[in-house]
Amino acid sequence: MLESLTGFVVVGVAIIVGWILGRIDLLGAHARPVLARLTFFVLSPFLLFVVLAQADVRTLFSALLPVSAIAAVAVIAVYAFIARLVWRRPLGEIVIGALSAGQVNSNNIGIPLSLYLLGSAAYPAPVILMQLLLFTPITMAILDAVTAGRSSLWQSVGRVVGNPIVLGSVLGTLVSVLGVDLPPIVMEPAQLIANACVPILLIAYGISLHGQRVLGSSGRRRDIVLATVLKLVAMPVVAWAVAEFVFGLHPHDVLIVTVLAALPTAQNVFNYSQRYDVGETISRDTVFLTTVGCIPVLFAVTLLLG
Repeated sequence: MLESLTGFVVVGVAIIVGWILGRIDLLGAHARPVLARLTFFVLSPFLLFVVLAQADVRTLFSALLPVSAIAAVAVIAVYAFIARLVWRRPLGEIVIGALSAGQVNSNNIGIPLSLYLLGSAAYPAPVILMQLLLFTPITMAILDAVTAGRSSLWQSVGRVVGNPIVLGSVLGTLVSVLGVDLPPIVMEPAQLIANACVPILLIAYGISLHGQRVLGSSGRRRDIVLATVLKLVAMPVVAWAVAEFVFGLHPHDVLIVTVLAALPTAQNVFNYSQRYDVGETISRDTVFLTTVGCIPVLFAVTLLLG
């Protein structure tokens, strides 16, 4: 069980390095936006292409996919309902908060934890596929419309289709589905660039933590708490119930989807909030709280279902 902490240690060290860089101001005042643009436009598309291109099609479209989708959509809908109808939050903040509640860190934490806890690094692939081909286009379309002002339908579609993260995800999925065997001269350069994504993203997140206080006086404490509770408690419970009582999955598959649902909020949500300059406090604090809080949750899940 102690080996499962390896993924958290790796992530924690990278974040601490980023915090130190922010504290000593080594990279200057423009470090955060520059790293955010580098991650969003270059590194993330390469990473998502490589991960999805190498994924097993049978795993991508297994029963794990609909269960994970139902659990994510359920908590996203609950957050959006409360944030919109009760708290009257602006649309951009609702999108970031909803993603903070329902989009899991299926890559840089999900893959190593899946390997250590479940025995295979392939299990997060359906969640990665769902988030990138379903959530990402919708998210990009809404955030583009909110930040760019009024635009036509075709302009919104064009921005989503031309989004580098969407392009990388679609191309990677096509390679996997069509069974294309890309030669090393193509995959190795892509892998080299992809390998830089996670550490740079985590370092940028660490830099953003310097000078900030979690649950500070931002006026968004209840948004952060709601997103955190939905992510760490409601989403795993929904995933377990749907897998157990609706789909009747094998006990091992029930464990898989519950563990995946209990993963912390994806750092990509923070990347989106930085890129579009909306809801950054909500995403930053929720990522921090769920990354720390998911450790006891994951241990409890594996003890109860493993």
